[in-house]
Parts: sequence; C-alpha cells; structure tokens
Amino acid sequence: MTTLIVVSYNKRPYTQACLQSLLDSHARAQPGPCEIIVVDNGSEDGTREVLAQIGQRAETLGIGFTVIQNETNAGAPTARNQALEQAQGEQIAFLDNDVIVRSANWLPTLRTRLEGEPRIGIVGPKLVFPFEPFAVECAGCAISRSGRVQYVGRGEPRDAPQYNEAREVQCLTSAVWLMKRELYDRLGGLDEIYNPLQYEDLDFCYRAREAGYQVWYEPAAEMYHFENTTGARSPDVNFPYVTIKNGLEFKRRWRHMFEQEDGPPEEATRWRELQMRTIEETGIPPMVA
Repeated sequence: MTTLIVVSYNKRPYTQACLQSLLDSHARAQPGPCEIIVVDNGSEDGTREVLAQIGQRAETLGIGFTVIQNETNAGAPTARNQALEQAQGEQIAFLDNDVIVRSANWLPTLRTRLEGEPRIGIVGPKLVFPFEPFAVECAGCAISRSGRVQYVGRGEPRDAPQYNEAREVQCLTSAVWLMKRELYDRLGGLDEIYNPLQYEDLDFCYRAREAGYQVWYEPAAEMYHFENTTGARSPDVNFPYVTIKNGLEFKRRWRHMFEQEDGPPEEATRWRELQMRTIEETGIPPMVA
C-alpha cells in the first residue's frame, strides 16, 4: 500500500483540484492499493465540506480516505507528522495542496524508481507550471557551498534534455515526493522547529542522505505546481521572515555537508522571478497519459 499525505489550509479550489486529480489518476493508472490522509489546518472556506464529498468518491474507488481536522494552523511539519503516525503504506508520498497531477501514471513511475535501488530513499517528479508552455518549475533542488538553494531548471522548457534524465540530487522540495516508510521508521518525522513551513523538506533530505540513503529526481513523472499558494499567499504566515529564519537553521545544521559538495555556482541560485497565475485564471490543467 502507498499512503498519500496532503495538508490543506484554506485555498479550497486548489485542495479540491489536487484531490480530484489524485482520484482521477488512480482510476486511470490503477497503481494498486493506496490511502489518502488529509490534514486540514483549520480551514474556514468550505474546505471541510469538499473533503467530505471527495471522501465519498474515494470510497467508491476503493481508496482509504482519512481526514485529520486541526482547529488552527498547526504548521506543515506538524500536520504531516500527524499523518505519518497514522500512515499504513510501505511507501509514503507528500503532496502540497497546490499540486495537480499531470502524468496519470505518476505514482507507479515514482514507485518503480524508488524500488529499483535499495539505496534510494526519496524520489521526486519533474514539477511544471500549470499553464502554457508548462515550463519547468523544479527539476530537483541543489545547494551551493554557501547554502543557497537552487530550483534546478526553473522557467526552462520542460522538454530540454538536461531536465529529462533521472539523476541523484542533493535534495527535493516536498511539494511532491515519494519515500520509503523505513525512512520514517529510522529517522522519525519532519523537524517541527521549521513550523509553519519552509526548509523542513530539505532538512529531511539531508538527514536521509547522512543516514546513507540517496535522493533522486525522476522526470518521467510530471506534476503541476501552483507555486507557494498556501505559504506565500496566506495572510497569517510571514513568509519572508520564516524563509530567512528557517534557512539560517538549515545552514547551521548542514554546513558540514553542503560546503563539501559539488553544488551549483552562486550565480545559478539567484531566484528567477516569473509571472504566476492562479487556478481561477488557468482552470484545471490537462492530465496526460
């Protein structure tokens, strides 16, 4: 069994589209037994009613569907840890609620890579922007020797050859990833010092790598990502502040590793500003085979 974990915090249209696409891809690709655990961090915009409706459809597809309801925003690391405590799967996927399935067979594709090598602990797909021309949003993450983060391929053509080769990477964003349950059993959950969000995923990747696991990027699976919808667009989250604060903690912890790694040059980590679009502007992007 595979467990899919989604955290929601308002942004009802995104959560609905995310979960519906997971059910649609399951119906098309038949990836085998799975369960979905949604942790709702105190949404007040009708998300709870949508979750009840989606749960009914999941049941008709034979998918386990559990909702953990928090009264307030517990933060992404805490919410995911709540779900991890209940997860039954041998593989566990994290998905942000602003992600929509592009590749119908995304889960079998990631699972094949994960199970193909005993040293691989985490694998992530190619993330693309959910509007034409579906450019790369993130083809794996890289860390410079000073600790700066690069979203590899950001804004580049999704069919560029250099982003279509599976490879080991320094880390991944947990917008979407699939990991072996044994990582959670060995390492525990995400570090809640990073609440409400930011850098808990990079930290977990480095914990996994320090324990001897590999982290891989698998471009054969593609997922749409409405970038930073929940974090940067939530008025009660001081996104710039928590990004800086948690980034300093990450650098303090892992300097002994990334300073010795062949990460990207500093100029490659400069953030590329791109014009974003909302789901109201784009509609639901198409799923492909």
